[in-house]
Amino acid sequence: MGYIKAERVLPKELLKQIQTYIDGECLYIPRKKQNKKGWGEKTGAKTVLEARDKDIYIQYELGRTINELAEHFFLSQKSIERIVYQQKRHTSKGAVHQVIKK
Repeated sequence: MGYIKAERVLPKELLKQIQTYIDGECLYIPRKKQNKKGWGEKTGAKTVLEARDKDIYIQYELGRTINELAEHFFLSQKSIERIVYQQKRHTSKGAVHQVIKK
């Protein structure tokens, strides 16, 4: 989020009206609902974590233990368990084995 000088983008009349409520302070103007982005969409973090979670699940299906995965990915065992169970709900075993065979 960057700053833009209000006098550059707002009509003078509107700027004067805003100054009656807030003078010389910063004002946050939220995005329109249709322009909002979800968490991680701007930076790509969401995509990276989704790929990591799929990788964790595939390795779990191939026989790596929760403890091994926790050490490898520097996560707690509880986090690995949560990821595995979430991926299990969203992925059928057949789809995982098809990905592995490719």
